[in-house]
Amino acid sequence: MGTAAAANAPATTVSIDVEAMERLGPFIVKNWLLFVALIVILALFVVNLTKNRLLGFREIRADEAVRLMNHEDAVLIDVRSGEEFIDGHILTAINVPLAALEDRLSTLEEYRGRPIIVYCQSGRQSAQFGAALRKRGFDKVMGLAGGLVSWRAAGLPVAK
Repeated sequence: MGTAAAANAPATTVSIDVEAMERLGPFIVKNWLLFVALIVILALFVVNLTKNRLLGFREIRADEAVRLMNHEDAVLIDVRSGEEFIDGHILTAINVPLAALEDRLSTLEEYRGRPIIVYCQSGRQSAQFGAALRKRGFDKVMGLAGGLVSWRAAGLPVAK
C-alpha cells in the first residue's frame, strides 16, 4: 500500500516563469552599466576576502597595531626609502627599505619571535615585504592596512 500511495502522489515540478526570463535580457541590456558595476563590486568583495590568503599574512588597523606595540612588544618596520622615513615615521619604527631586504635580513633575525608590523606610505610596498618575510619563515608578520596614511588619519603620532 505504501508504494501505491507514493505512485499516486503528485510530482514535484520546478516551474520557471518564462515570461520573467524573457524580460531579463532586455532589462540587462537597458541597465548594462548597473550590471557592470555589480560585477566589479562582487569582484572587489571576493578579492578583499581572499587577499590575506594570497599575501600570506593579515592586515591590521592602526588601533590593533598600537595594542600589539604596547602589549606584545611588536616591531614596526617602515619599508619606505630613507628620505621618506626621515620626513616622518611611526615613533619606534625601524627603516628597512624594500630594496634592502636581502642585505638586512640578518639584522631582522633577532625579531623572528615577535610580532612584526610592516608598513609603507599606503600599503602596497609593505605587502611585498611582508610576503617576503613570511616566505623566509617569519610567522608573526602583519601589514598596517592603509600604511602611514591610515596611521595619520587615525590621529596617531608621527616622529621626524
